[in-house]
Amino acid sequence: MTDLTSIDVERELEELYAVVEADRWYNIGYPGATDLTVPVLSKWLKVLLNNIGDPYQEGRARNQTKALERKVVDMVGDLMGAPPSRWGYVTNGSTEGTEHALYDARKRWRDVVVYTSDQSHYSVPKIAEKLEMPLVRITSDETGRIDVHDLAGELARRRDRAAIVVATAGTTMTEAIDDVPAIVKVFEQLAIRRRHIHVDAALSGIPLALLPAEQRPAFDFRSGATSMVISGHKFLSTLMPCGVLLYAGRPAAAASERITYTETGDTTITGSRSGHAPLMLWYILNAFGHNGRAERARQLAEYACQQLRAVGVPARRNPHAMTVYFPPMPESITKKWVIPHDTQRGHIVCMPGIQPAQVTEFVADVRAALPPPAVASTFVKPVMLATSGRP
Repeated sequence: MTDLTSIDVERELEELYAVVEADRWYNIGYPGATDLTVPVLSKWLKVLLNNIGDPYQEGRARNQTKALERKVVDMVGDLMGAPPSRWGYVTNGSTEGTEHALYDARKRWRDVVVYTSDQSHYSVPKIAEKLEMPLVRITSDETGRIDVHDLAGELARRRDRAAIVVATAGTTMTEAIDDVPAIVKVFEQLAIRRRHIHVDAALSGIPLALLPAEQRPAFDFRSGATSMVISGHKFLSTLMPCGVLLYAGRPAAAASERITYTETGDTTITGSRSGHAPLMLWYILNAFGHNGRAERARQLAEYACQQLRAVGVPARRNPHAMTVYFPPMPESITKKWVIPHDTQRGHIVCMPGIQPAQVTEFVADVRAALPPPAVASTFVKPVMLATSGRP
Protein backbone atom coordinates (compact mmCIF):
# COMPACT_ATOMS: atom_id res chain seq x y z
CA MET A 1 0.00 0.00 0.00
CA THR A 2 1.28 3.48 -0.88
CA ASP A 3 2.08 5.72 2.05
CA LEU A 4 0.69 9.02 0.77
CA THR A 5 2.43 10.99 3.51
CA SER A 6 5.84 9.91 2.21
CA ILE A 7 5.34 11.12 -1.38
CA ASP A 8 7.31 14.15 -2.51
CA VAL A 9 4.57 15.49 -4.75
CA GLU A 10 6.51 18.38 -6.26
CA ARG A 11 9.53 16.23 -7.06
CA GLU A 12 7.42 13.54 -8.76
CA LEU A 13 5.61 16.14 -10.83
CA GLU A 14 8.87 17.79 -11.85
CA GLU A 15 10.34 14.44 -12.87
CA LEU A 16 7.26 13.60 -14.93
CA TYR A 17 7.26 17.04 -16.56
CA ALA A 18 10.92 16.65 -17.48
CA VAL A 19 10.17 13.35 -19.21
CA VAL A 20 7.21 14.79 -21.13
CA GLU A 21 9.11 17.94 -22.09
CA ALA A 22 12.14 15.98 -23.31
CA ASP A 23 9.90 13.72 -25.40
CA ARG A 24 8.20 16.62 -27.20
CA TRP A 25 11.10 17.17 -29.59
CA TYR A 26 11.07 13.58 -30.82
CA ASN A 27 7.30 13.07 -30.88
CA ILE A 28 6.61 13.85 -34.54
CA GLY A 29 4.52 10.81 -35.39
CA TYR A 30 1.25 11.39 -33.54
CA PRO A 31 -1.11 14.25 -34.45
CA GLY A 32 -1.55 16.86 -31.78
CA ALA A 33 -0.99 20.59 -32.27
CA THR A 34 1.02 22.26 -29.51
CA ASP A 35 1.60 25.75 -30.87
CA LEU A 36 -1.24 27.51 -29.04
CA THR A 37 -1.49 28.14 -25.32
CA VAL A 38 -4.21 30.00 -23.44
CA PRO A 39 -2.84 31.33 -20.13
CA VAL A 40 -5.75 33.78 -20.03
CA LEU A 41 -7.96 30.79 -19.14
CA SER A 42 -5.79 29.62 -16.23
CA LYS A 43 -8.21 30.98 -13.62
CA TRP A 44 -10.86 28.61 -14.98
CA LEU A 45 -8.82 25.66 -13.76
CA LYS A 46 -9.94 26.64 -10.26
CA VAL A 47 -13.58 26.12 -11.20
CA LEU A 48 -15.57 22.88 -11.61
CA LEU A 49 -17.35 22.99 -14.98
CA ASN A 50 -19.65 20.06 -15.76
CA ASN A 51 -21.78 20.15 -18.92
CA ILE A 52 -23.97 17.28 -17.80
CA GLY A 53 -26.65 16.00 -20.14
CA ASP A 54 -28.19 17.58 -23.22
CA PRO A 55 -26.22 20.56 -24.57
CA TYR A 56 -29.44 22.38 -25.53
CA GLN A 57 -30.96 22.18 -22.05
CA GLU A 58 -29.35 24.16 -19.23
CA GLY A 59 -30.40 21.75 -16.48
CA ARG A 60 -30.30 22.38 -12.76
CA ALA A 61 -26.61 23.11 -12.33
CA ARG A 62 -25.19 26.51 -13.24
CA ASN A 63 -21.50 25.54 -13.20
CA GLN A 64 -21.48 24.71 -16.91
CA THR A 65 -20.52 26.24 -20.26
CA LYS A 66 -23.35 24.96 -22.46
CA ALA A 67 -23.95 28.39 -23.99
CA LEU A 68 -20.37 28.38 -25.29
CA GLU A 69 -20.71 24.72 -26.27
CA ARG A 70 -23.62 25.55 -28.55
CA LYS A 71 -21.61 28.37 -30.09
CA VAL A 72 -18.75 25.95 -30.75
CA VAL A 73 -21.16 23.53 -32.43
CA ASP A 74 -22.46 26.34 -34.63
CA MET A 75 -18.98 27.62 -35.53
CA VAL A 76 -17.75 24.18 -36.52
CA GLY A 77 -21.09 23.47 -38.19
CA ASP A 78 -20.71 26.57 -40.35
CA LEU A 79 -17.24 25.43 -41.40
CA MET A 80 -18.59 21.99 -42.34
CA GLY A 81 -21.63 23.27 -44.23
CA ALA A 82 -24.13 21.92 -41.70
CA PRO A 83 -27.75 23.00 -42.32
CA PRO A 84 -29.66 25.17 -39.81
CA SER A 85 -31.31 22.00 -38.45
CA ARG A 86 -27.91 20.87 -37.09
CA TRP A 87 -27.48 19.20 -33.71
CA GLY A 88 -24.29 18.38 -31.84
CA TYR A 89 -22.18 18.55 -28.73
CA VAL A 90 -18.60 18.65 -27.48
CA THR A 91 -17.39 15.11 -26.83
CA ASN A 92 -14.51 13.67 -24.84
CA GLY A 93 -12.88 12.75 -28.17
CA SER A 94 -13.69 11.76 -31.74
CA THR A 95 -14.20 8.11 -30.79
CA GLU A 96 -17.19 9.15 -28.69
CA GLY A 97 -18.61 11.01 -31.68
CA THR A 98 -18.34 7.94 -33.88
CA GLU A 99 -19.93 5.80 -31.16
CA HIS A 100 -22.85 8.22 -30.95
CA ALA A 101 -23.34 7.99 -34.73
CA LEU A 102 -23.35 4.18 -34.70
CA TYR A 103 -25.67 4.17 -31.69
CA ASP A 104 -28.02 6.51 -33.55
CA ALA A 105 -28.05 4.23 -36.60
CA ARG A 106 -28.81 1.20 -34.44
CA LYS A 107 -31.67 3.01 -32.69
CA ARG A 108 -33.22 3.87 -36.06
CA TRP A 109 -32.72 0.50 -37.76
CA ARG A 110 -32.20 -2.74 -35.86
CA ASP A 111 -30.88 -4.50 -38.99
CA VAL A 112 -28.22 -1.88 -39.76
CA VAL A 113 -24.76 -2.98 -40.99
CA VAL A 114 -21.58 -0.95 -40.45
CA TYR A 115 -19.24 -0.46 -43.43
CA THR A 116 -15.80 1.08 -43.05
CA SER A 117 -12.43 0.85 -44.76
CA ASP A 118 -9.41 -1.10 -43.58
CA GLN A 119 -7.73 2.29 -43.02
CA SER A 120 -10.40 3.77 -40.74
CA HIS A 121 -9.71 4.43 -37.08
CA TYR A 122 -9.08 1.39 -34.92
CA SER A 123 -12.00 2.32 -32.67
CA VAL A 124 -14.66 1.57 -35.30
CA PRO A 125 -14.53 -2.26 -34.99
CA LYS A 126 -14.47 -1.93 -31.21
CA ILE A 127 -17.57 0.28 -31.22
CA ALA A 128 -19.39 -2.07 -33.60
CA GLU A 129 -18.60 -5.01 -31.35
CA LYS A 130 -19.70 -3.09 -28.26
CA LEU A 131 -23.03 -2.19 -29.88
CA GLU A 132 -23.38 -5.71 -31.37
CA MET A 133 -23.56 -4.35 -34.91
CA PRO A 134 -22.30 -6.42 -37.88
CA LEU A 135 -19.20 -4.87 -39.45
CA VAL A 136 -17.92 -5.15 -43.03
CA ARG A 137 -14.35 -4.00 -43.73
CA ILE A 138 -13.81 -2.43 -47.15
CA THR A 139 -10.48 -2.43 -48.96
CA SER A 140 -8.59 0.79 -49.67
CA ASP A 141 -6.33 1.98 -52.47
CA GLU A 142 -2.59 2.60 -52.15
CA THR A 143 -3.16 6.14 -50.87
CA GLY A 144 -5.49 4.96 -48.09
CA ARG A 145 -8.84 5.99 -49.63
CA ILE A 146 -11.80 3.66 -49.39
CA ASP A 147 -12.34 1.51 -52.49
CA VAL A 148 -15.79 2.66 -53.59
CA HIS A 149 -16.11 -0.25 -56.06
CA ASP A 150 -15.57 -2.76 -53.24
CA LEU A 151 -18.02 -0.81 -51.06
CA ALA A 152 -20.63 -0.97 -53.82
CA GLY A 153 -20.25 -4.73 -54.07
CA GLU A 154 -20.65 -5.25 -50.34
CA LEU A 155 -23.65 -2.92 -50.14
CA ALA A 156 -25.28 -4.70 -53.09
CA ARG A 157 -25.05 -8.02 -51.25
CA ARG A 158 -27.08 -6.56 -48.37
CA ARG A 159 -29.16 -3.93 -50.14
CA ASP A 160 -32.27 -4.96 -48.19
CA ARG A 161 -30.60 -3.92 -44.93
CA ALA A 162 -29.94 -0.45 -43.52
CA ALA A 163 -26.36 0.78 -43.77
CA ILE A 164 -24.05 3.18 -42.00
CA VAL A 165 -20.77 3.96 -43.74
CA VAL A 166 -18.00 5.37 -41.56
CA ALA A 167 -15.93 7.43 -43.99
CA THR A 168 -12.73 9.18 -43.01
CA ALA A 169 -11.38 12.66 -43.72
CA GLY A 170 -7.78 12.11 -42.73
CA THR A 171 -6.99 8.42 -42.28
CA THR A 172 -4.66 7.46 -39.47
CA MET A 173 -1.58 6.49 -41.48
CA THR A 174 -1.78 8.46 -44.75
CA GLU A 175 -4.33 11.25 -44.11
CA ALA A 176 -6.41 10.11 -47.08
CA ILE A 177 -9.83 11.66 -47.70
CA ASP A 178 -12.65 9.26 -48.55
CA ASP A 179 -14.86 10.30 -51.47
CA VAL A 180 -18.20 11.12 -49.85
CA PRO A 181 -20.06 12.08 -53.08
CA ALA A 182 -19.04 8.73 -54.59
CA ILE A 183 -20.46 6.95 -51.53
CA VAL A 184 -23.72 8.89 -51.91
CA LYS A 185 -23.82 7.90 -55.59
CA VAL A 186 -23.47 4.21 -54.70
CA PHE A 187 -26.38 4.48 -52.28
CA GLU A 188 -28.48 6.15 -54.98
CA GLN A 189 -27.58 3.57 -57.62
CA LEU A 190 -28.53 0.73 -55.26
CA ALA A 191 -31.69 2.56 -54.12
CA ILE A 192 -30.68 2.16 -50.47
CA ARG A 193 -32.79 4.73 -48.59
CA ARG A 194 -32.10 3.62 -45.03
CA ARG A 195 -28.58 4.98 -44.87
CA HIS A 196 -26.24 7.05 -42.76
CA ILE A 197 -22.84 8.46 -43.77
CA HIS A 198 -20.71 9.35 -40.78
CA VAL A 199 -17.45 11.19 -41.52
CA ASP A 200 -14.64 10.79 -39.02
CA ALA A 201 -12.84 14.08 -39.70
CA ALA A 202 -10.87 14.06 -36.45
CA LEU A 203 -7.54 14.86 -38.05
CA SER A 204 -8.25 16.85 -41.19
CA GLY A 205 -11.73 18.31 -40.81
CA ILE A 206 -10.81 21.81 -39.65
CA PRO A 207 -7.78 22.41 -41.91
CA LEU A 208 -9.69 21.07 -44.94
CA ALA A 209 -12.68 23.29 -44.17
CA LEU A 210 -10.39 26.34 -44.18
CA LEU A 211 -9.34 25.74 -47.79
CA PRO A 212 -10.86 27.90 -50.55
CA ALA A 213 -14.02 26.32 -51.94
CA GLU A 214 -12.38 25.49 -55.26
CA GLN A 215 -9.61 23.54 -53.49
CA ARG A 216 -11.64 21.88 -50.73
CA PRO A 217 -12.20 18.12 -51.05
CA ALA A 218 -15.82 16.97 -50.97
CA PHE A 219 -16.13 15.47 -47.50
CA ASP A 220 -18.66 17.38 -45.40
CA PHE A 221 -22.40 18.04 -45.12
CA ARG A 222 -22.41 19.85 -48.47
CA SER A 223 -21.30 16.55 -50.01
CA GLY A 224 -23.84 14.29 -48.31
CA ALA A 225 -22.60 13.56 -44.78
CA THR A 226 -25.25 12.66 -42.21
CA SER A 227 -22.97 13.24 -39.23
CA MET A 228 -19.37 14.29 -38.63
CA VAL A 229 -16.87 14.50 -35.82
CA ILE A 230 -13.71 16.60 -35.54
CA SER A 231 -11.00 16.55 -32.91
CA GLY A 232 -10.09 19.56 -30.78
CA HIS A 233 -6.63 18.55 -29.64
CA LYS A 234 -5.32 17.52 -33.06
CA PHE A 235 -5.38 20.74 -35.09
CA LEU A 236 -6.90 23.26 -32.67
CA SER A 237 -4.27 22.74 -29.95
CA THR A 238 -6.65 22.48 -27.00
CA LEU A 239 -3.95 20.45 -25.19
CA MET A 240 -6.73 18.26 -23.77
CA PRO A 241 -8.50 15.51 -25.71
CA CYS A 242 -11.93 16.55 -26.96
CA GLY A 243 -14.05 16.54 -30.10
CA VAL A 244 -17.09 18.13 -31.70
CA LEU A 245 -19.91 15.91 -32.97
CA LEU A 246 -22.33 17.28 -35.56
CA TYR A 247 -25.50 15.96 -37.20
CA ALA A 248 -27.40 17.47 -40.11
CA GLY A 249 -30.54 17.18 -37.98
CA ARG A 250 -31.53 16.04 -34.51
CA PRO A 251 -30.70 12.31 -34.36
CA ALA A 252 -32.79 9.46 -33.01
CA ALA A 253 -30.13 9.01 -30.33
CA ALA A 254 -31.05 12.45 -28.99
CA ALA A 255 -34.62 11.38 -28.26
CA SER A 256 -34.70 11.11 -24.49
CA GLU A 257 -37.01 11.83 -21.61
CA ARG A 258 -35.91 14.54 -19.23
CA ILE A 259 -33.98 13.14 -16.28
CA THR A 260 -35.50 14.51 -13.07
CA TYR A 261 -32.18 14.53 -11.21
CA THR A 262 -30.40 16.71 -13.78
CA GLU A 263 -33.38 18.41 -15.46
CA THR A 264 -31.88 17.61 -18.87
CA GLY A 265 -32.33 14.94 -21.49
CA ASP A 266 -29.85 12.06 -21.51
CA THR A 267 -28.80 12.55 -25.14
CA THR A 268 -25.01 12.20 -24.94
CA ILE A 269 -22.84 9.09 -24.59
CA THR A 270 -21.39 10.18 -21.26
CA GLY A 271 -23.38 11.92 -18.55
CA SER A 272 -20.85 14.29 -17.06
CA ARG A 273 -18.84 16.09 -19.74
CA SER A 274 -16.01 18.57 -19.45
CA GLY A 275 -17.12 22.19 -19.36
CA HIS A 276 -13.51 23.27 -19.81
CA ALA A 277 -13.21 21.73 -23.30
CA PRO A 278 -15.97 23.92 -24.84
CA LEU A 279 -14.40 26.92 -23.11
CA MET A 280 -11.02 26.13 -24.69
CA LEU A 281 -12.53 25.44 -28.11
CA TRP A 282 -14.59 28.62 -28.10
CA TYR A 283 -11.60 30.75 -27.12
CA ILE A 284 -9.22 29.17 -29.63
CA LEU A 285 -11.72 29.38 -32.50
CA ASN A 286 -12.31 33.08 -31.79
CA ALA A 287 -8.94 34.37 -30.59
CA PHE A 288 -6.59 32.92 -33.21
CA GLY A 289 -6.34 32.83 -36.98
CA HIS A 290 -6.05 29.29 -38.33
CA ASN A 291 -5.54 29.57 -42.09
CA GLY A 292 -1.87 30.46 -41.66
CA ARG A 293 -1.35 27.63 -39.18
CA ALA A 294 -2.74 25.11 -41.65
CA GLU A 295 -0.66 26.45 -44.53
CA ARG A 296 2.57 26.40 -42.52
CA ALA A 297 1.88 22.79 -41.50
CA ARG A 298 1.38 21.79 -45.13
CA GLN A 299 4.54 23.61 -46.18
CA LEU A 300 6.52 21.77 -43.55
CA ALA A 301 5.03 18.45 -44.65
CA GLU A 302 6.06 19.12 -48.25
CA TYR A 303 9.56 20.06 -47.08
CA ALA A 304 9.79 16.83 -45.08
CA CYS A 305 8.61 14.80 -48.07
CA GLN A 306 11.21 16.40 -50.36
CA GLN A 307 14.03 15.96 -47.85
CA LEU A 308 13.25 12.29 -47.27
CA ARG A 309 13.15 11.64 -50.99
CA ALA A 310 16.50 13.41 -51.32
CA VAL A 311 18.13 10.80 -49.07
CA GLY A 312 16.53 7.87 -50.86
CA VAL A 313 13.31 7.33 -48.87
CA PRO A 314 10.22 6.86 -51.10
CA ALA A 315 8.14 9.28 -49.05
CA ARG A 316 4.62 10.23 -50.11
CA ARG A 317 2.08 12.86 -49.15
CA ASN A 318 -1.59 13.04 -50.08
CA PRO A 319 -3.06 16.34 -51.33
CA HIS A 320 -3.46 18.93 -48.54
CA ALA A 321 -2.01 16.50 -45.98
CA MET A 322 0.17 17.30 -42.98
CA THR A 323 1.17 13.62 -42.94
CA VAL A 324 4.20 12.20 -44.76
CA TYR A 325 4.33 8.40 -45.03
CA PHE A 326 7.07 6.00 -46.01
CA PRO A 327 8.18 2.37 -45.58
CA PRO A 328 8.78 1.32 -41.95
CA MET A 329 11.92 2.86 -40.48
CA PRO A 330 14.79 0.83 -38.96
CA GLU A 331 14.87 0.30 -35.21
CA SER A 332 17.68 2.82 -34.77
CA ILE A 333 15.25 5.51 -35.91
CA THR A 334 12.17 4.36 -34.01
CA LYS A 335 14.11 4.09 -30.75
CA LYS A 336 14.89 7.81 -30.89
CA TRP A 337 11.89 9.18 -32.74
CA VAL A 338 8.23 8.49 -31.98
CA ILE A 339 7.22 7.07 -35.36
CA PRO A 340 4.07 4.91 -35.43
CA HIS A 341 3.83 2.26 -38.11
CA ASP A 342 1.67 -0.57 -39.37
CA THR A 343 2.75 -3.54 -41.47
CA GLN A 344 3.19 -1.38 -44.58
CA ARG A 345 4.32 2.08 -43.59
CA GLY A 346 5.34 4.58 -40.96
CA HIS A 347 4.68 8.30 -40.89
CA ILE A 348 5.33 11.70 -39.40
CA VAL A 349 2.63 14.33 -38.96
CA CYS A 350 3.74 17.95 -39.31
CA MET A 351 1.14 19.43 -36.98
CA PRO A 352 1.30 23.07 -35.90
CA GLY A 353 4.02 23.16 -33.27
CA ILE A 354 6.40 20.86 -35.17
CA GLN A 355 9.40 22.91 -36.30
CA PRO A 356 11.62 22.71 -39.38
CA ALA A 357 14.64 21.95 -37.20
CA GLN A 358 12.93 18.79 -35.94
CA VAL A 359 12.35 17.58 -39.48
CA THR A 360 15.93 18.42 -40.45
CA GLU A 361 17.33 16.44 -37.53
CA PHE A 362 15.01 13.51 -38.26
CA VAL A 363 16.05 13.39 -41.92
CA ALA A 364 19.72 13.59 -40.95
CA ASP A 365 19.25 10.57 -38.66
CA VAL A 366 17.47 8.70 -41.45
CA ARG A 367 20.26 9.50 -43.89
CA ALA A 368 22.83 8.18 -41.42
CA ALA A 369 20.83 4.98 -40.81
CA LEU A 370 20.16 4.04 -44.44
CA PRO A 371 22.46 3.06 -47.31
CA PRO A 372 23.42 5.99 -49.59
CA PRO A 373 20.77 6.75 -52.23
CA ALA A 374 21.38 5.71 -55.81
CA VAL A 375 21.49 9.34 -56.88
CA ALA A 376 23.42 11.77 -54.69
CA SER A 377 21.24 14.58 -53.41
CA THR A 378 21.63 17.50 -51.08
CA PHE A 379 19.31 19.10 -48.59
CA VAL A 380 17.16 21.92 -49.87
CA LYS A 381 16.42 24.90 -47.71
CA PRO A 382 12.87 24.93 -46.34
CA VAL A 383 10.56 27.67 -47.47
CA MET A 384 8.81 28.29 -44.19
CA LEU A 385 6.94 31.11 -42.51
CA ALA A 386 8.67 30.31 -39.21
CA THR A 387 12.01 28.63 -38.61
CA SER A 388 12.49 28.56 -34.87
CA GLY A 389 14.94 25.94 -33.63
CA ARG A 390 15.08 23.41 -30.87
CA PRO A 391 14.13 24.83 -27.45
